[in-house]
Amino acid sequence: MDLLERRSVLALALIYLFRMLGLFLIMPVISVAADGLTGADAALIGTAIGIYGLTQASLQIPMGMWSDKIGRKRVIVIGLLLFAVGSLICANAESIMVLIVGRAVQGAGAIASTLMALLSDVTREQNRTKAMAIVGISIGVSFMLSLVLGPWIFALVGLSGLFYLSFALSLLGIVLILFAVPNIVQHTFKRDTTPSLLALGLVLKDSKLRFLNVSVLLLHASLTALFVTVPNLLIERYDLPLAQHSWLYLAIMGFAFAGMLPLVIIAEAKGKMKGVLIAIMLLLGISAIGLQWAPYLWAFGVLLWVYFVGFNSLEAVLPSLVSKLAPVGYRGTAMGVFSTHQFMGSFFGGISGGWLLQHHSHGGVFWVVGIVFLAWSLVCLAQPAPRQLSSLAFSVSSMTHDEVSKMADELLTIQGVEDMQIFKDEQTAYLKVDKKLLDKDALLRLAPQARI
Repeated sequence: MDLLERRSVLALALIYLFRMLGLFLIMPVISVAADGLTGADAALIGTAIGIYGLTQASLQIPMGMWSDKIGRKRVIVIGLLLFAVGSLICANAESIMVLIVGRAVQGAGAIASTLMALLSDVTREQNRTKAMAIVGISIGVSFMLSLVLGPWIFALVGLSGLFYLSFALSLLGIVLILFAVPNIVQHTFKRDTTPSLLALGLVLKDSKLRFLNVSVLLLHASLTALFVTVPNLLIERYDLPLAQHSWLYLAIMGFAFAGMLPLVIIAEAKGKMKGVLIAIMLLLGISAIGLQWAPYLWAFGVLLWVYFVGFNSLEAVLPSLVSKLAPVGYRGTAMGVFSTHQFMGSFFGGISGGWLLQHHSHGGVFWVVGIVFLAWSLVCLAQPAPRQLSSLAFSVSSMTHDEVSKMADELLTIQGVEDMQIFKDEQTAYLKVDKKLLDKDALLRLAPQARI
């Protein structure tokens, strides 16, 4: 990457980081902290935790498309302002209903797809995958930091202080987007990173993608449901003060990262993706059910560690699978639908987790989460093993119409090229290839600009 690309990618990664921190910092504390608000009960607290997912899921693809018309930066600034307003509403909430409204407004600042589109605008084709990986890392880091920092910051400044911090982070994001990212006058539509309305039906009908979308929905539903009950349980059963939860989460997340690495390596490098997916579903199900019976804090921590090994592993492999299995040239749409299911999972998890806690205590949450994953492991068993395909894209802007047509005919004859589309409006060729079988020399002779 050149200097401008590095600066732009770093700024966008930080905006992602601040945005997700603002959403997730309250997750490990809100089920305890919101209990004193007027009208609060477990079901409404669960709604407050998950409601942001509903507005996020509903608006992120429309806002991404809106950015094609009025500009990426404008939509991102509008989204961050909505998030700031929602944070202020939450910071000053004295009733649970006002808190729910504020969380919904926070989620309405749905800028994920727009940020990815802007990332595509400010990076060259050969650097785009690297840039997306950097942003992906920032999202994972934000979640880990939220669990560790949330209880500690809450002990210092309270729930209102956490939301005021979210407000400040959103303003910092606006400063970054206005001054650290270059102005792009001509926005380029890249199907690799930008959702396409025309491709939406194709993506939704794909059974392999549908399995992955439901999987991430269940994963994030389980996470939100567990955090409706886990903070209270740590206090009530194990007498662990909320301020000390940070140390528990720090140890769990650190060891969970180490625990996920072998699973990801076996899935990706060894080509055992289906077996790893089934194992992860079983881990999630068994650990969730076991949480209700843990007699000691250390046992509860071990089971929560097992859950997060499975959670972090799925968070790593599911987006990779979506990228591999997306219809050629429509990865942006597939990832947008996937992300929408992710946020809807947070909404359903908050609603259902709160209702279960109110009517069936902690055990009801753990039983339902566990049974759902055990059942889903059977669905996973029936799925075909995913093929290890990779996506390639390269520009054909320097080629004439006849040269592009000839290339289209010849690309599919190359060994290892499984599918291909050339979009003339975008002047880009998209390929699905099996890198183990790919005749790289033949591809480079035909398309020297291809980066393999």
